[in-house]
Amino acid sequence: MTDTQLETPSSFLHDLRTPLNQIIGYSEMLVEQARDGGQSGFVPDLEKVLAASARMLAIIDNGPGQGLQHPVEPSQTPVEASQLSAKPSQTSAEAPQLSAEAPQTPAEAPQTPVEAPQTSEKAPQLGGLILVVDDDENNRDVLSRRLEKEGYAVANAANGQSALEMLVASPYDMVLLDIMMPELDGYEVLRRMKANERLEHIPVIMISALGEMDSVARCIEMGADDYLSKPFNPVLLRARVGASLEKKRGRDREMDLFDQLQKNFDRLQQLETMRDDLTHMIIHDLRTPLTSVTAAMQTLDVVGEVNDAQREVMTIAVNGADSLLATINSLLDVEQLESGAMKLDLTLLSLPEFIESAVLQVRPLAEEKNVTLLQQLEPELPWLQADEDKLGRTLVNLLGNAIKFTPSEGSVTLEVKEVGRSVRFCVRDTGEGIPAEHLDRIFEKFAQVESRQGGRQMSSGLGLTFCKLAVETHGGQIGVESTPGAGSEFSFSIPLTGGG
Repeated sequence: MTDTQLETPSSFLHDLRTPLNQIIGYSEMLVEQARDGGQSGFVPDLEKVLAASARMLAIIDNGPGQGLQHPVEPSQTPVEASQLSAKPSQTSAEAPQLSAEAPQTPAEAPQTPVEAPQTSEKAPQLGGLILVVDDDENNRDVLSRRLEKEGYAVANAANGQSALEMLVASPYDMVLLDIMMPELDGYEVLRRMKANERLEHIPVIMISALGEMDSVARCIEMGADDYLSKPFNPVLLRARVGASLEKKRGRDREMDLFDQLQKNFDRLQQLETMRDDLTHMIIHDLRTPLTSVTAAMQTLDVVGEVNDAQREVMTIAVNGADSLLATINSLLDVEQLESGAMKLDLTLLSLPEFIESAVLQVRPLAEEKNVTLLQQLEPELPWLQADEDKLGRTLVNLLGNAIKFTPSEGSVTLEVKEVGRSVRFCVRDTGEGIPAEHLDRIFEKFAQVESRQGGRQMSSGLGLTFCKLAVETHGGQIGVESTPGAGSEFSFSIPLTGGG
């Protein structure tokens, strides 16, 4: 920077740049109109205006005596070389025609948008509503007409306060925001936009002079998406606006998808609540009459004499009713465990007595199926603080399932030992095993696992779901390992400190 620049107020340099940027912008549009309208004779003079304006702008930016590093040819200004390289033969029948008498001056430039020249470089039209914010009317006009030629709808704001009011009142796809404005400058407008939930996702491209790169960096740090320097390069304008809008559309699609997923999730929760309410109502309505049926069947022989055939039918009916009542009670327990409404009744358990009680309940089933029931217990097991009923049902469920799916002459082994500060229960069987693809969902409510032998359903129903919830309510963990054809191993651990 020269001494002259140091002595020149930045506001004065800004005031010099503004009309030059406007001359360059209007001249570029006049060149395009002349070429598209078949009036290429005007182009050389207009290019000289562009070149002279570019030299003046370079002098302002670089200091007197510096200018441009190389002479500027009329057909290639540093502002828009790519746009001025088009040949006069590239015309458009729809382009507006210039007067045959003389080219229009910047002050007489048409105030309506002109059709964009058809070139192979032109990007696809994306559309969108863009707000241009600049305190200079001619700057707004040049930029708006450029954007309208690209197919965008454009609105204008002459100051920061008007821009914020317009953004709140209507949805915009993008904001082109000048940094240097009186009263509410670009920094403050950007800050308020990013602090507003409704406006923070609107992309902002800052408009700056070439000497304001520090200001641009500050705006990018504040959340601006990109920047454009004056005078506006049409190629960069098209590319940066298009890229920012496409990024916004991608974000909008993501937000729409998220909203739809949220709606679907809310609907799923509503349906699950309806299902649970319906289940709760049904099981409560079934429980009372089923209990009455069981009680009535059990007292039939008191009412009168019952022969052996009748007693056998009564026994089958009572057993079936008891099984159904157990399922209903399991549904209630699972519902309470899932909701956290069920509390544990913690007591100190003598593990040898606790284990013996569980084994006694499943021994008849093992004998009926000719399955050997084995125990491997550590000699000195600690006392365990737990809910005897729920933990007992868990162990009986695992032992019963293992016996049920173990073939005749197979074996089921219960191993119990202290591991660290937990007691680990392990139930191993020599059954057909569980397919690996079903292991992840075997503890799910109402899940069913299909056996590889004969397509038989190995229903985990509610039993394993109850086991999982009961163990986790105690602060423990449950898991399963299985090899098809070699058996399965269900295990769970309960902390010695208890839970609940």
